[in-house]
Amino acid sequence: ATLGPPEVNITSCPNCINITIKLPTSHFRDKGKLLSLIDIYDELDYEITLKSLDGEHKRPRQKTTEEVFSTVIEELYPGRNYCVSVVVTASLNKHSTPSPWKCVSADSEARRGYHEVAVAGAVCVSLIIAAVLKGVHAAGFLPREISLPQTLV
Repeated sequence: ATLGPPEVNITSCPNCINITIKLPTSHFRDKGKLLSLIDIYDELDYEITLKSLDGEHKRPRQKTTEEVFSTVIEELYPGRNYCVSVVVTASLNKHSTPSPWKCVSADSEARRGYHEVAVAGAVCVSLIIAAVLKGVHAAGFLPREISLPQTLV
């Protein structure tokens, strides 16, 4: 029997990607109950292939005893697109189908923070300018003939 493909979901985190893997279902039953691959094999090996601009990199093979589990690949370049494919094998069964490629861009913590600060700064500057103009106008420093835009009045 061929194992796989596992179900794979990826989400981005700052300079990393978080991969959630759900083991493929088995077709073996015991007393009518569908057995999981963990029920059958106790533990399984999984191997993640990471694809980016630099090419494909196979990650070291790891073991799992859980049906659903997560792993994080860190130290990635922010804003760069990464794709992953996962293959699951058992010690007694090396026949397996890899998961389809799933892609996501690694987040950048710094860039996101900078964007929020820039927007907040622009809003503050606009409000200060509006307050100064309104104050100058109200104090009579500007001739009354100059009408302020309706939003400032």
